[in-house]
Amino acid sequence: MKLDRVIAVRNKKTIYRDGDKCIKVFHDGFSKADVLNEALNQARIETTGINVPKVLEVTTIDGKWAIVSEYISGKTLSQLMTENEDKKDEYIELLVDLQMDIQKHSCSLLNKLKDKMNIHICQSKLSATTRYDLHTRLEGMPKHTKICHGDFNPTNIIISDDGTPYIVDWSHATQGNASADVARTYLALCLDGDTESAEKYLDLFCEKSKTEKHYVQRWMPIVAASQIVRGNEKERELLLSWVNVVDYE
Repeated sequence: MKLDRVIAVRNKKTIYRDGDKCIKVFHDGFSKADVLNEALNQARIETTGINVPKVLEVTTIDGKWAIVSEYISGKTLSQLMTENEDKKDEYIELLVDLQMDIQKHSCSLLNKLKDKMNIHICQSKLSATTRYDLHTRLEGMPKHTKICHGDFNPTNIIISDDGTPYIVDWSHATQGNASADVARTYLALCLDGDTESAEKYLDLFCEKSKTEKHYVQRWMPIVAASQIVRGNEKERELLLSWVNVVDYE
């Protein structure tokens, strides 16, 4: 495989193109279990009918783990939003429609969202009292089994050359409550500095799905706390501002 054409660099990962293959190479020290879990998640999502690049193999390259998938020629929704400011509202609606389509599906073999969030809250280094309140709130939220992407944002949507949308990066996929995934997307847009789009996205999702906005907002502190273990220092500061369990009661 040729690793001479970089198409993206993400947190501890570099993504290359080799012909019709996309090669995601994980940096040194990346957990083997996490790599295998990501490949397994993606393979399981393939079976649901959601448009996702097919996993071709898991291998090592120069001692580093790598996942080889189909290469999808196109642009990310994030790129399109930047290049076509006048169509931004149209792209936000597409973001909502794609997420709602994902949430129509289920995949019983995925890990459970609540289990993952409980683990992350434990690892968050928040005060014992705050962690207890967050665990209590999480346990009180309704249990669902919808597919939750875990990092659904415009950079993880590729619009192919023929206009077909593909969803990538299933490393954080779980099954659980769809509104938690909506809260995660809202926070991702805020962390990216696009609060205006975040508010439009949330309002539109709630309108189209007939979901009470208040219900999604109740997930915000829980999702923010669970994201703290993944965020950098700048993101941590913003996420901490959301970790207030008395809000939205």
